[in-house]
Amino acid sequence: MKFLFVAGGSSATVFTIAPLATALRNAGHEVLVGANEPLPDIAAGIGLPSVSVVPEPVFHFMRFDRSGKAVEPPKDPRENMLHTGRAFGRMAAASLDPLRDLARDWRPDLVVGGSMTYAAGLLAAHLGVPYVCQAWDVVPTTGATPGAEEELRTELKHLGLGELPAPDLFIDVCPPSLRPCLPPSHDYETQLMRWIPGNGQRRVERWMYTRPDGRRRVLITTGTRALAFQSAEALRSLVGQLARTGAEVVIAAPDQVTEKFGGELGDVRIGWIPLDVVAPTCDLLVHHGGGVTAMTAMNAGVPQVIAPEASYMEIVAQALSDFGAGIRLATQGQEPGQDQTEVIVSACREILSSPRYTQRARALSEEMATLPAPAEVAHTMEKLAAR
Repeated sequence: MKFLFVAGGSSATVFTIAPLATALRNAGHEVLVGANEPLPDIAAGIGLPSVSVVPEPVFHFMRFDRSGKAVEPPKDPRENMLHTGRAFGRMAAASLDPLRDLARDWRPDLVVGGSMTYAAGLLAAHLGVPYVCQAWDVVPTTGATPGAEEELRTELKHLGLGELPAPDLFIDVCPPSLRPCLPPSHDYETQLMRWIPGNGQRRVERWMYTRPDGRRRVLITTGTRALAFQSAEALRSLVGQLARTGAEVVIAAPDQVTEKFGGELGDVRIGWIPLDVVAPTCDLLVHHGGGVTAMTAMNAGVPQVIAPEASYMEIVAQALSDFGAGIRLATQGQEPGQDQTEVIVSACREILSSPRYTQRARALSEEMATLPAPAEVAHTMEKLAAR
């Protein structure tokens, strides 16, 4: 059988589908990934055959409407979610004709999309084949749906649809115990699946898979924007204060950040690292609230300190905080003169001094491990495609 996965957005949207796509390939099926740039190279880098369907990155659709006019993301969380839905709707519209061309050459028996990869459902409706939606992480995205439908009115009308097509199967990766901490996300037929990291790799060194002797390890990862990566001074302050707790500090960062700050942090390990390898050796992850980062920590049973960058990241942070597996930091409304670095360090001290956070994080990890593996879910998809 042929299974087409449609990815869209950041590299995280590829990493989340990788285990299921790989399970289908291992079962002997043909798999292709269609994605916007620069994701095809990322997919290829983790062993998935990939095709470019849109030359622009997702940030283009976040910043410009179809006419090329600049649009500003709203600050209100609800409006921001609608804005995100419109952006992913614009990307879906740009993807649809290239995906139809791809399907004429390589017709899939089933189409798989991620949480907001709306082109997957539209293509499946056009082809008359089953459509499966796999959640990227634990964040509900129904708040984005009206924005996407508004943007895709013409495409929906051409397909004879009044709204976005519901999936024939929704694959949910949220551990059941965390679900009560989250807003309602869907009312589709659901198949639970164990979330497994699918990130890119590099040559592994011994320190990455071993714990430091006699010390706790704190890993910081924020991409290039939030928290301490605003300046070398802020980063040095954060690292210095965490080091004074007796912890080893590791910073997972892209090459440009490493080049910018690496020489100013002494013997701190900083650079691109395989997060799935290092996370189980950590006592704490400090990050910006990205879904894949949060899921990787949950999978490893590691508590988290989260300073959210965006409204959907607020949802992740609040859910983990409510469950007791982490602390959500307020990114708005700090007291005048309050140092964000001090706020982060205070939260880190709280988690490192109280075993209850680790206990709750491990409870989530143990529950995730009991959910059906991607290989099991692949069998369900085979039956759906064969109908």
